[in-house]
This record gives sequence, structure tokens and C-alpha cells, in this order.
Amino acid sequence: MDAFLDFARGPLFRVSLAVMLLGLLRILALDIFGAVEAYRKAGDKTLPWRFIVRRTLMWLVPVNRVFTRRPAYSLFSILFHVGLLLVPIFLYAHVELWRGVIGFGWWTLPKEWADWLTISTIVFALALFVGRVGSVASRFISRKQDYLWPLVLVIPFVSGYICANLNVGPATYQISMLVHILSAEVIFILLPFTKLAHCILTPLSQVISNVAWKFPAGTDDDVCTTLNKKGAPV
Repeated sequence: MDAFLDFARGPLFRVSLAVMLLGLLRILALDIFGAVEAYRKAGDKTLPWRFIVRRTLMWLVPVNRVFTRRPAYSLFSILFHVGLLLVPIFLYAHVELWRGVIGFGWWTLPKEWADWLTISTIVFALALFVGRVGSVASRFISRKQDYLWPLVLVIPFVSGYICANLNVGPATYQISMLVHILSAEVIFILLPFTKLAHCILTPLSQVISNVAWKFPAGTDDDVCTTLNKKGAPV
């Protein structure tokens, strides 16, 4: 078992991290390339930066939208994402693991905060699953993976909490730790190829979408010609 853990913490972790980072960089590069191409062809090259920044902040901290529709579900979703991002990045043990791979670390969460964030992430993930299953409107627009992801994402949180806080025997600890590491690595590998990528790339999406959705020069005339209204005001 020790050999499996060493392999999972070492080579397998580095491979999964490389797949995740390269996959995200690929998405980012394709988005930027598409946005630059759209900007190059756009007739109007002015960008409303104040509006873009405001929209980005509204997406990152959607307080104004929480209480407008399904407030409990929206609040659970925000709190779930907070724990989902903060614990993997700022937990002390994780930072030490990152430091061993990339050579440097950063500020870490106090253990009490990390424990509460871990528990809240598990609870809110289950609440999101129940909320999706229990809502007719959510079921109508949900795919199978929408039900699956909250349950998959809590596996490393549950197994990590067991390892860090419960008084278990050596065998149970090792099995829980192996589940913790392997489940996190599976998520790393799948992240760039699934909807999970939005957790990382959302801050850039507003900038890219605002640039990319500028119509190419001459679009107005082409639309009027297609509608047989050439020369009409647009």
C-alpha cells in the first residue's frame, strides 16, 4: 500500500497536474485566438471595459442574482464553489504537495477554517444534488453529468476529512488517503474536458465573450442584403 501511495503522490500526481494545466491552457489559447480573430474582423473595435469588469465581478460574486430566483439553491451553489476552490488550493497539506512539485508555496488556511469549508462543501454538494433532483425545471435542463458531478466532487473532500480528523486505524487511513489522492487526480484529468473548466476559466470568459461577439465589418449590409432590404437603416 505504501508503494501505491508513493506512486499516487508522486508520478501520477505530476502527470494529472500536467494534463489539467495543459488542457486549460489549450482552452484558453483557443478562446484568445478566436477572440483576437473576431476583434481583428470587427467593425467596431471599442470595448466597454467598465461594463466587462462589472459583468465579470457580477459573475464571480453574484450576490445581486442570489435572491431573484431559487435563492436557497443559488446560495448553496455559491458556497459550494467557495469551498471547492479554496480547500484544494489553500489547505496546508495541499500547499506542501504543490511546493514539492512546482518548488514554491503560498499562504494557507487555518485548520479550523479548512475543516469547516470541507464540511460545508460536502453538505452543499448534497444539497445541490437534492435540489436538482427535486426541481422539475432543473430536471428538464439537466444532463446525467449534472447529477453526477456534485457526488464525484465530494469524494476527495469526504476521504480527506476522514484522514485529517477521524481516529481510524492504519489500514483505513491508507485506503482513505489513496481514495482521496486518486479521486482528486481523476478530477484533475477530467477538468479541462468537462463543464468543470468553468470553475477556473470564468474570470476570463466575460472578456473573451465580449470581444468574440463583435460582428465582423460589413455584417449589417450582409444582413440587409439577405433580407432584401439593402440600403435600409439598421
